[in-house]
Amino acid sequence: MEKGAGYPSVGGSYPQKNAEILSSQYGINLFLAGLLLTFAWAVHAVGISKSHLLSYLITLMLIQLLWMLWYRCRSCTQRRLIRDKDTHAGARWLKCGITLFAVITLILDSFKIGYYIDFSNCLSPTEGIFPVTHAVHTILQVYFLWCHAKDIIQSFKTLERFGVIHSVFTNLLLWTNGVLTESKHQLNEHKERLITLGFGNITIVLDDHAPQCNCTTTTLCSIFSQGIYYLYPFNIEYHILASTMLYVLWKNIGRKVEHHQQHKTPFKFHGITVGMIFGLIVLTSTIAIVVVYLIQIGRSKIKSELALTMFYLHAIFVLALMCTAGIVALLIYRLEDRSLDNSKNPARKLDAELLVGTAAGSWLLSWGSILAIICAQAHPKYTWYNLPYSVLVIIEKYIQNLFIIESIHREQEKLNDNIKTLRIVTISRGNTLSLTPSYTEIYNGRAAPDRGEVPCLFKGSICQRENDGGDSGAKEETSQENSSVMDSPSDFSFYSRNSVTNNKRRILKNIAAFLFLCNLSV
Repeated sequence: MEKGAGYPSVGGSYPQKNAEILSSQYGINLFLAGLLLTFAWAVHAVGISKSHLLSYLITLMLIQLLWMLWYRCRSCTQRRLIRDKDTHAGARWLKCGITLFAVITLILDSFKIGYYIDFSNCLSPTEGIFPVTHAVHTILQVYFLWCHAKDIIQSFKTLERFGVIHSVFTNLLLWTNGVLTESKHQLNEHKERLITLGFGNITIVLDDHAPQCNCTTTTLCSIFSQGIYYLYPFNIEYHILASTMLYVLWKNIGRKVEHHQQHKTPFKFHGITVGMIFGLIVLTSTIAIVVVYLIQIGRSKIKSELALTMFYLHAIFVLALMCTAGIVALLIYRLEDRSLDNSKNPARKLDAELLVGTAAGSWLLSWGSILAIICAQAHPKYTWYNLPYSVLVIIEKYIQNLFIIESIHREQEKLNDNIKTLRIVTISRGNTLSLTPSYTEIYNGRAAPDRGEVPCLFKGSICQRENDGGDSGAKEETSQENSSVMDSPSDFSFYSRNSVTNNKRRILKNIAAFLFLCNLSV
């Protein structure tokens, strides 16, 4: 372990790179052991039960709880120390999102506790301990991320690397467990749907881990068992967000931060009305389509085929719109002459890697669908709609990833040096009204004299009042200024450049709002 400045280092012979490698290997082995336990339970391996898997997960969560409590207590004792922060990590919208998913995860845990109480006669005690431990783990972890997601740890770095990476892979295992449980339920529903569509030649064996005893309260058991599977997607999102935020915290351990001013661009809803309206139309229509689909699917073969056809046609239309919007955004970027910010940043690098990594899942599924359509012996009418749908999914992910990755790597626009100087001088004179001169006045180096005659420095020339000058000199200088303002064509080009830039920015904001709502729909 290592201590902060002024303390003797213990085990300081190990470079920090070695500590990073050791901790990552520890986390990978932790994950692989849990992954094998999960798969063994899923395939009903002899000697492996659900209680073994849950006991392993409970142990990992308790170790993480102890580490988070220790880190929090140590942070409270060092509250007066000035710590570096990563301004790109732990964005407020990300914290709010993970809090929302955590609240729904707590509802899921309460459903599991109720389910255990109703089937307590034939369930293992670990199935009751797990949701309680998971609820406590969720509450403390969300609090921890709100307080420390931006931290750049500079003391006890080796120990903290193991603690953070343990937390990362604990969340990944909980995510894997949630994905597998929901997938098994989805697979059972899909097999039942195949029977409805007339695929009777397929051997249908439902994979069910239902308890082998009767429920004490039938109505509550039905609510808990059905409600659990509707809440699993939120639990999955919660754990993947938590693991990514903790991974950024792990990458920031021991990082040297350049202390330069961070320009924060506040988000405003002004100017994105068009994108929001079209996006809400798509979202509303999608909700209506999904409702009709859920009502019609499984009722009969004809209704199921009509529901699938309706689903694919709507999805093709939405994906085509998303592709078009993404192409327009990329063309706008090509027309702009702005450099990319290639500085090292763990949060931004992880964003790009996660985009491509998660898109790979959609690409794999789409290519699998294309291959299945080509190789299938029978081709019902609705299956041909799956072909353009799968192709559009591949293209849309490709375009949207390019748009997002380029957006997060583009440098922020810097203020014109003339405007910076004008603001500095104005603030130093205590005159706030002259902070808003017209674009023509700023560009030509003129801040209106009737607003306090602010002296300014523009393009190497100093403009100031001359107390010893005569009236004729002042009039001559004023007339020269006015003539230069009236005759200079550069003010019109300045207006046009700003107008074009604002229009491009407004279009990009509308596209981003539209794609955001479309992604919710898809």
